[in-house]
Amino acid sequence: MNALLLIDIQKDFLPGGALPVAGGDEIIPVVNELQQYFDLIIATQDWHPAGHGSFASSHMGKIPGAVIDLDGVEQILWPDHCVQGTPGAEFAGNLHTDKIHTVIRKGIDPLVDSYSGFFDNRHKRSTGLHDFLLANGVETVYITGLAADICVKYTALDASDLGYETFYIKDATRAVGGDEGLRKTLSVLENKGVNTLSAEEIIRSFKKQ
Repeated sequence: MNALLLIDIQKDFLPGGALPVAGGDEIIPVVNELQQYFDLIIATQDWHPAGHGSFASSHMGKIPGAVIDLDGVEQILWPDHCVQGTPGAEFAGNLHTDKIHTVIRKGIDPLVDSYSGFFDNRHKRSTGLHDFLLANGVETVYITGLAADICVKYTALDASDLGYETFYIKDATRAVGGDEGLRKTLSVLENKGVNTLSAEEIIRSFKKQ
């Protein structure tokens, strides 16, 4: 069984949002097209409480981009984003959501961030994604979303560690670090044994089946 994972395709990560990823909106038509080829689609959603420990505003004198120790884990501080119940936490308006089977919310613990769709950054709390995939007999995951060099990357690394055959769809994501951030991410993933393909390659392979 295959599953398509849509990682954090939320308004705050799009141009004009609180933590915009350059070109983030450009992936949405690609993601929408990919959805046609999957029976099981799962979306993750950054879902931070107000005053989350990863927000620069939660630490006096700190600015976005500063690095601190957050309860034993190195943490980059971000602008306030994807706060629970706010418009910025909503999925992109033009993202097709009718085929999404379940939504996994992450980053809900104010003391630890959750980059991966599977675990918090301390790897102490599961989001429930792994259990959901197991319950549905999923063996292979295809990963899209934002941002390529953070949440999408760590989701792919965890998926590989958990034993899934993992495909990272390189043109269905954009990086905070731009082209260089994506290049570095692809190198890390390929060294880990994660498959990195384009959406066109994946669609072509599915059409042959």
